[in-house]
Amino acid sequence: MQSIGRTLALALLATGLLSASAKAADPEPFRVGVCYDLSKAYTFATPQVSQAALDLADLVNMKGGIDGAQVEVIVRDHGNEPQRGVECYEQLKRDGVFVFDTLSTPVSLAILPRAMKDQRILMQSLVGRGDAVDGTVFNWVYPIGPTYWGQAANDIAYIKQLHDRDLSGVKVGFVYFDYPFGQEPIEILKTLSEKEGFELILYPVPLPGNDQAGVWSKVRRDKPDHIISWMLGGAHVVASKEMKRNGIPMEKYISVNWLNEVDISNIGAAAAKGLKRGTNVVGGQDFALYKEIMSEFYDKDNGNGPVEKTRDVFYNTGLAMYSIVFEAARQAVSLHGHPITAETYKAGLEAIEKFDANGLMAPITVTAEDHGGGGRTRIEMWDGATWVPQTDWIAAYQDVVWEVVKESSSKFDGK
Repeated sequence: MQSIGRTLALALLATGLLSASAKAADPEPFRVGVCYDLSKAYTFATPQVSQAALDLADLVNMKGGIDGAQVEVIVRDHGNEPQRGVECYEQLKRDGVFVFDTLSTPVSLAILPRAMKDQRILMQSLVGRGDAVDGTVFNWVYPIGPTYWGQAANDIAYIKQLHDRDLSGVKVGFVYFDYPFGQEPIEILKTLSEKEGFELILYPVPLPGNDQAGVWSKVRRDKPDHIISWMLGGAHVVASKEMKRNGIPMEKYISVNWLNEVDISNIGAAAAKGLKRGTNVVGGQDFALYKEIMSEFYDKDNGNGPVEKTRDVFYNTGLAMYSIVFEAARQAVSLHGHPITAETYKAGLEAIEKFDANGLMAPITVTAEDHGGGGRTRIEMWDGATWVPQTDWIAAYQDVVWEVVKESSSKFDGK
């Protein structure tokens, strides 16, 4: 009996050791800190983007995670307040998170020096410093996707295409929120104006954008051939009403990427016909990743928010952004195995090549020098029912854009 007891005890001990060993071998979860403004200025976009991040994480986990490592997307609200953003960063950093996203220029600017010092990854798609694409200076910051500088340059390339590649004598109006987000493209537009010979006319709009009457009266008098708009949310609706009141054709309007289906609905589908926007993701829902998420989750009432929020280009933007985040994790494991660390994740980001998430977005290639991925966008036009591409994916004037990038990044002092 004693022999049987010892045998049983040894068997149980061996089983326990094997169980503990298996548990120890399980990869650590890959965690992303999503410090977003979910209550104030950016709520026209952040719910859709964060919902997409959570949905995509669920899909990745359903398929086994990142080579066995489960994905955790930790969403917190910073209310677009830099100090709250810093607090979110510091708290999640203490919890071991090393990949962060803020979707806010003020918060990104506040966190950036800390992330650089701490050697944590700061994802900065579509917000923050335009010169952070320079990986030789901002080696822990990844503004993957088009910067506002690159996006504005691509808008000018499209306008040049409309004028048989000769912009001499052409008038381009720039209607923009008169604070850093809106002001950011001005430098590159001025540089291109000198290079291409078009006249650039600036039209600052005071926040929050409800009063644009004086701006559009001036646009009517100046008669620009094209209007590039750097505004957000409801300001596009106000602009459309003022354009109609002043007899300005909608076809002249080219928006920054922050214009979505809610704005179109508020303008009116028919009234918005001819309006254009720059984008780095496809519009609509006719792509494989969206259909898979619908089939696996929303058709079973198991999504991370209202299905209505998924029928929005900002949801597509979130899928694109987090497809990149998770692809970098896969690359990190492929290159260096588990566990994923800040250093191996950085290597994973810089191994991404011609990645387009199966047709969801412009293809990106990230390198140690170019943390933006190539800066491609395309122009789409609303035809009254859907978005119709007007260009291929383009990255124009890269020599000019990078000259401005290098000049700006050379002044970064780390503070």
